Amino acid sequence: MTGATRRPSAGTPAAAGGPDGNGPQPLLSVRDLSVSYPGPDGPVTLVQDVGFDLAQGSALGLVGESGSGKTMTLRGLVGLVPPKMSVTGSVRLGGVELVGRPERFLGRVRGRRIAMVPQDPMAALNPIRHVGSQLVEGCRLHLRLSRSAAHARAVEYLQRVGLPDAERVMGRYPHQLSGGMRQRVMIAMALITEPEIVLCDEPTTALDVTIQAQILRLLRQICADVGAAMVFVSHDLAVVRQVCQDVAVMYAGRIAETGPVAATFADPRHGYTASLLRSLPDVDAPSEPRAIPGEPPDPRRPPTGCRFHPRCPYRVDGCVTLPFELADIGAGRRSACIHGATGLPDPAPVTDGSVTESAEPTESAEPAESAEPVVGRPDPADPTQRGEPAGPVDPLAHEVSR
Repeated sequence: MTGATRRPSAGTPAAAGGPDGNGPQPLLSVRDLSVSYPGPDGPVTLVQDVGFDLAQGSALGLVGESGSGKTMTLRGLVGLVPPKMSVTGSVRLGGVELVGRPERFLGRVRGRRIAMVPQDPMAALNPIRHVGSQLVEGCRLHLRLSRSAAHARAVEYLQRVGLPDAERVMGRYPHQLSGGMRQRVMIAMALITEPEIVLCDEPTTALDVTIQAQILRLLRQICADVGAAMVFVSHDLAVVRQVCQDVAVMYAGRIAETGPVAATFADPRHGYTASLLRSLPDVDAPSEPRAIPGEPPDPRRPPTGCRFHPRCPYRVDGCVTLPFELADIGAGRRSACIHGATGLPDPAPVTDGSVTESAEPTESAEPAESAEPVVGRPDPADPTQRGEPAGPVDPLAHEVSR
């Protein structure tokens, strides 16, 4: 992979941070995936011991605050990391190991077997080339088509993503298209080679709610048509519930909880998942949403034990010392919370990132009016990163309009 890489040893345990590996072989199997870079005081880990399985045709959502490691996880899967970063662990696509492979090998995997739909199509598309030439290039490179056959296929896929005047779009530059049209072009570019897996990095964040609904419907339909599985990164829990069957909740570079979407959102088994849900607006709720106090930890100095314990209203003494590791809690679910198997207790009020002694809500436990929403906090390791707005109203009861 790009940057320093290390293949996992033969004795790497299959269950560290991921499922136990029983049953039929998944399309994508990730174990102990970690991404780090050298710091002045030693390696700084941005993603640590991430693991999951992805079956053919399934969809997994990755959710969490900004800076939780979602996008870096996607990039680590296919080696799209800066040169000084190190990727370790195991990523097996159809039983073939990707970690440690040379760039030439990974270049044949990216675009052909694994494709990506980025968050910002304007930044992803080449601004000085026609849209059509960029679509044709991928067809010729990965499918070995002639120029005329690649052109015909590009027109076909632009029509499939809902761009009726496809021939005209082929001759346009990216800046001549609207945001929704550019995102449709990126979907066509990702799916034109009929990949086995599509990695979606918040593909609807910059779109209004009407276009967002169209893009989501389009993604689901075309992925179903070509039989592609999907890993979908989003801040919007309503979108994840609408698009995905399973969800992995990430915090501070690690998976805190994973399981079926409906069960995880209805009965969260980690304090961070529950806090995320409590922080989102609900038009039927009698009280206002409550932001999560404090900030995500600095990756250079992560807290001991559960990384969420300084901000967690369900914290007990063991949270400070026990290891942050996923454990099976039944029904296809896993949690790294001390309460995972028994269920979360009543929350205690939290102020300034630490649990108070009182069990009753007080005015001091309420977040300040200027507190940032939980969705969209900046990455503490990157002071230049701006946060993104919170998700839509009532994310659990309300699906984006079809």
